[in-house]
Amino acid sequence: MQDPRGAPVLSPEADRHVQNLGDIEPPDPGADRALGEKTDEQLMVAFARGQADAFNLLFLRYRQPLFGFFRRRLKDMAQAEELTQETFLAVLRGSVRYEATALFRTWLYAIGFKILRAHRRKAVFRAMFSGSAPVHQEPAAHDHLDSALLLRDAVGRLDRMDREILLLREFEQLSYAEIGVLLRVPVNTVRSRLFRARTELRKLLSTPASVLSANETTQLKRSEGRA
Repeated sequence: MQDPRGAPVLSPEADRHVQNLGDIEPPDPGADRALGEKTDEQLMVAFARGQADAFNLLFLRYRQPLFGFFRRRLKDMAQAEELTQETFLAVLRGSVRYEATALFRTWLYAIGFKILRAHRRKAVFRAMFSGSAPVHQEPAAHDHLDSALLLRDAVGRLDRMDREILLLREFEQLSYAEIGVLLRVPVNTVRSRLFRARTELRKLLSTPASVLSANETTQLKRSEGRA
């Protein structure tokens, strides 16, 4: 997987995007209907060729999913927002290196993972000198529903790799092949670890201290059926 960070800015137009990510708004539906029907990969190629509106559409498609990706792994919402912006800036600056043979969302989440790891390394480094504990514990817990808190606590106790695979599958809705590419493990490993993660999660949630709602139990069973 290529690392887009450090790539030169594509053009003055791309540089203006860097300064105005927060100002991007949905395009006029009648302005370019054909552009809106393009796949993510086609839009990325179009942007690399200088079509600025193509990036706008990609940003609008993935702004919330990418924020959710970081929010589930960080306790601080402001940090999640910051890393979301940083990821899109890396996409802008690295667009010249994008190859249409790779799915855009796989490429996007790979960038997100690299930025998340860099953020965690910095947090640990700062903690070493300040004497405080790193504040990147995951998953984020900012929900007033007891069942949701119990679920997040149980997910947080899973093995790190198992937890990442479970989150990528259930929340980011990535395929086994995409997860394998992101985490650099064979597809069979993804399958076996996902099965183990779901089994362990059910055990954690079946303890007397953890009571799942009927709705969440049904959702978990359905997710197992998709494997």
